[in-house]
Amino acid sequence: MTNPIPHIPSLHDADLAARLQQRIDTKTKPLGALGRLETLMLRLGLILGSEPPALVAPQMMVFAGDHGLAARGVSAFPSDVTWQMVENFLAGGAAVSVLARQHGLALTVVDAGVAHDFAPREGLAIAKIARGTADSSQQPAMSEAQCLQAIAAGRELLQQRPGNALLLGEMGIANTSAAALLLARLQGLPIEACTGRGTGLDDAQLARKTAVLAQVLERHAGVAAPLEALAAFGGFEIAMMVGAVLQAALERRVIVVDGFITGSAVLVAAKLQPAVLERCVFAHRSNESGHALMLEALGAEPLLDLGLRLGEGSGAALAWPLLESACRILKEMASFASAGVSEKA
Repeated sequence: MTNPIPHIPSLHDADLAARLQQRIDTKTKPLGALGRLETLMLRLGLILGSEPPALVAPQMMVFAGDHGLAARGVSAFPSDVTWQMVENFLAGGAAVSVLARQHGLALTVVDAGVAHDFAPREGLAIAKIARGTADSSQQPAMSEAQCLQAIAAGRELLQQRPGNALLLGEMGIANTSAAALLLARLQGLPIEACTGRGTGLDDAQLARKTAVLAQVLERHAGVAAPLEALAAFGGFEIAMMVGAVLQAALERRVIVVDGFITGSAVLVAAKLQPAVLERCVFAHRSNESGHALMLEALGAEPLLDLGLRLGEGSGAALAWPLLESACRILKEMASFASAGVSEKA
């Protein structure tokens, strides 16, 4: 793949938008009575270029990678949990595994850069760039070449999969640190506001994490451009998600964004190609401290607010039935004319 960053055109289509809005407004209901579900209907129709839209072969992709920064004690869990949770995903025992089964989502776990060697098996895509990133407090987390390789790999992995919807998930001890660093630098926000408790830090551990992240930002003070920031701070799983997001946007797939870490990948992708955001549906607002700021930066209004902070795509899977409902209502709900119901006087 010669250019890993494709051009993403805008979806602006005034005629289609008008037809979709007319279809929504003439359903057997008071105008606007389905609230934000109506906004979702319109968005799905515009993304898929269809009146009405239909969701086909949804792909849940959970990208996993380890972070060298974990050695600085920024997580409550050891790095081994990354590979152990990958095994849990593959064995069907994680929350996202259960939800994927429930909702008929094809689940692929991607080894983007886990510090562990996995036996090949169904449901696992091995695309390892390296056995974890470098410690970003000492050097860039990845080289420019590694960053571009991960983006290209994310694009290629999605190209190999059918369907018109991508649900994003991730796993990687210390990846809330990477996401906080990306948010702080790309949005010019104080690191204290972007840093949360991750896997469950206490107050003292949170203070340590924040101090470490401030040191990382200082070490890479000259880094400003999106790809430079991704290489300096990101994880292989985040970079690979950037590629998958860009490819999904190029193919006009619906992109269902989970939480804080998947949001950081979308933030980078949107800095590179702003029209990416036209293809995104944001699943939920998490309890991770910085996620509200991330959503604000992305101009996003999430579908759910359940106090989640699990990651791994669980919020995206929980929101998925709302997308299915929006499409079914748009297709199957009667209009005033077809049902013979009188409209508002």
